[in-house]
Amino acid sequence: MRVFVAGGTGVVGRRLVPQLVERGHQVTATTTSDRNLGMLRQLGAEPVVMDGLDAASVGQAVATARPDVIVHQMTAIAPAHAGKADIKHMDRWFAPTIRLRTEGTDHLLAAAEATGVTRFVAQSYGSWNGVREGGWVKTEDDPLDALAGTAAEKGMAAIRYLEDAVRSVDGAALRFGALYGPGASDDQAELVRKRQYPLVGDGAGHSSWLHLDDAASATVLAVEQNATGVFNIVDDEPAPARDWLPYLAQSAGAKPPMHVPTWLARPLAGDVAVIMMTEGRGFSNAKARRELAWVPRYPSWRQGFREGLA
Repeated sequence: MRVFVAGGTGVVGRRLVPQLVERGHQVTATTTSDRNLGMLRQLGAEPVVMDGLDAASVGQAVATARPDVIVHQMTAIAPAHAGKADIKHMDRWFAPTIRLRTEGTDHLLAAAEATGVTRFVAQSYGSWNGVREGGWVKTEDDPLDALAGTAAEKGMAAIRYLEDAVRSVDGAALRFGALYGPGASDDQAELVRKRQYPLVGDGAGHSSWLHLDDAASATVLAVEQNATGVFNIVDDEPAPARDWLPYLAQSAGAKPPMHVPTWLARPLAGDVAVIMMTEGRGFSNAKARRELAWVPRYPSWRQGFREGLA
């Protein structure tokens, strides 16, 4: 197929493009900078410079590529786009990505309609943001948490917007867990080494993790199978922070994380950090395994942190 990857130079895009090419697909991949054109050619794609927030730019790029399927991997979380990670002020930190998940989605869907593209796959998010009630592990039938009144509220609203838009055209929204691997977790590992990533409260809040290679392989399957609906793309082991954070520190060659009570963490790191580490809900990948026949290369963050951080 002719596959249009919007966001081809992101941490997932750089893994996704070669997998698509290896399986015989003709790939057009976008970047926001001329500097990355050579990289995309080396990965096997036809490169194009595109501004995902400019409707005309998106429309022209899609019309020229004439794809069979559009894959939306556009985010702007990297420090070059969003600055230093700031979970306390997540609304500001994620502002560019929020626009890409709303305006950018609209532009891609408009370009798809204008060119007759009926297949659409988009990156969503599901790590610790399952609704905070009931059990610790959520399926696609459970709602996401709106995180109303926190710095994450706008970001969660953008995720709902993207998923609703994708479902309206019978596309697939892939809820990636917390991504790790080269380029995706370097900042986290550095914070852990500096002992600036503490364990908050009882650390009971669950998260789901996902290696970059597994994010790419699930996307390939969704493209090839014309998947529709929402899928949790996470590893097999959603786990509480009190389990994964010390293991992450060990894998990164760091000392054990410091422990901070919730009353102190709230003014220092904000409500979102406290919720994530004490109340967060992880996700089940049973649907993706069943319907996409997806098998993660790294079924547990334990193996992944040990082997996949470098």
